[in-house]
Amino acid sequence: MDTHTSQCFIHELQQHQNEAEIEKMKKYFKGSDENTKCLGLNMRTVFQLAKQFTDMPLTEVERLLENDYYEVRMGAVSIMDFQAKAKKLPEENRQALYELYIRRHDRINNWDLVDRAAPSVIGTYLLDKPKDKLYELAHSSTVWERRTAMVSTHSFIKAGNTETTFAIAEILIHDPEDFINKAVGSFIREAGKKDGDKLKSFLNKHAHTMPRITLRYAIEKFDKSTRDYYLNRKKS
Repeated sequence: MDTHTSQCFIHELQQHQNEAEIEKMKKYFKGSDENTKCLGLNMRTVFQLAKQFTDMPLTEVERLLENDYYEVRMGAVSIMDFQAKAKKLPEENRQALYELYIRRHDRINNWDLVDRAAPSVIGTYLLDKPKDKLYELAHSSTVWERRTAMVSTHSFIKAGNTETTFAIAEILIHDPEDFINKAVGSFIREAGKKDGDKLKSFLNKHAHTMPRITLRYAIEKFDKSTRDYYLNRKKS
């Protein structure tokens, strides 16, 4: 198998195409690009094939991102994720992945495309760098760029840094989009596993005004009495 070209990757995907699955896939595209098309592939198949194409040049990965089919773009961000997680990845390669993601964010336009690659491609690259780009994305008019800002902080949380997560959450706490509300709740919850006091401090400030779905995600791991305490603050 030629693991270098976008054409070969698409050909491999097409071998697993399943028309019966297409309708099931449409539920994933609420609020995303209406022109999105589906081949009808199981995501496990997409990920397995992407792993076989991990050595694909980024010029070819960009061609995958330009494709109208959802599974092809998922393959692209999966290849980027696998490359970003490679041990001893040269810094120039990591930077090139980061720059491709940012430059072609117009094609990373569904919640799971963001979630697949943002932590490893964006977050890991920015671990030891200024976080200005995330703050810029958090103020974007594009929902997927705002989600990238939040989701990317998962890499920081894993490294023990929760400050950026709460700072981005502060910007997005009253976002009108459900995709952002859920992301904010999820990642401040994860940050809270590292620093429970910071999470409670954040909730003490925002619980009464934040979206209910954000609050529910954020308090999910608390004991019942603590969950009830914050839910009652929301009611008051």
